[in-house]
Amino acid sequence: MPRMRRTVTLIGLALLTMVFAIACQGGGSAIKVGSKDFTEQFILGEMYALVLENQGFEVERKLNLGGTPVAQAGLESGQIDLYPEYTGTALLTVLKRPTNSDPQQVYQTVADSYQEKYNLVWLEPAPMNNTNALAMTQEGAKEYNIKTISDMVAQASQLTLVGPPEFEGREDGLPGLKQVYGDFQLKKFIPTDPGLRYKALTEGQADVVVGFSSDGEISAFNLVVLEDDKNLFPPYQVAPVVRQKTLEKYPGIRDALNKLAPKLTNETMRRLNYEVSGKKREPAEVAKEFLMQEGFVGAH
Repeated sequence: MPRMRRTVTLIGLALLTMVFAIACQGGGSAIKVGSKDFTEQFILGEMYALVLENQGFEVERKLNLGGTPVAQAGLESGQIDLYPEYTGTALLTVLKRPTNSDPQQVYQTVADSYQEKYNLVWLEPAPMNNTNALAMTQEGAKEYNIKTISDMVAQASQLTLVGPPEFEGREDGLPGLKQVYGDFQLKKFIPTDPGLRYKALTEGQADVVVGFSSDGEISAFNLVVLEDDKNLFPPYQVAPVVRQKTLEKYPGIRDALNKLAPKLTNETMRRLNYEVSGKKREPAEVAKEFLMQEGFVGAH
């Protein structure tokens, strides 16, 4: 009997120790980190997850959710606790506000509105500005003599545009282009998976690609980014958007992710994005390598 009591006591102590360890690590439930469905989001989602894990939090990855509406709905419903979002996307797509080219004003507007409307908190934005970019090959831009979006619109009926399916309906997509630059008809719009856009352009299936200014392919293929001469696209700084309830439960999230923000410049993200999209490396591997170089995580 004494041996059995001792065994039960030891088991009890072990369970208590485990419960205490879990509680110290983050209250017993994992922080659910989400992302949208393209390269940069996979890398950023992994970075957020790795930084939080390094701070002792338990993390559950819910990456590759889909487009903005899916990610936003996930936050509102509590399916995810946080994900990387862009200020311009929040302004136009989620809040349906008019475009604005001032980065600080855009950030303040989305931060205040998300808090008031959804009880969601925007952490510090990164310096990178991953705004929408319409790009052409050097040859294509010379052939049609196109340097600006106005030039492109003037010859739209001869041009095939390739981009994500949601570009057809987004306020910063085709509807926005037509509103700001005047009504036009493309020869064709090809909706495609984000990973296939640049392939379609470089293989001649399209004349213009919808990309982002931090895409690695822009540098790798020496593409011409068309000047947004009528300032349609607002700034798109990235920041973690977090549920207020999650932040109250785990306040350490704020400091951990705010320290990462200044490191994320356009140059950095272009390089990291191309490691994945161009060199076919795993986003988790690229994210961890960068965080190790910057001293955010150890080698273990």
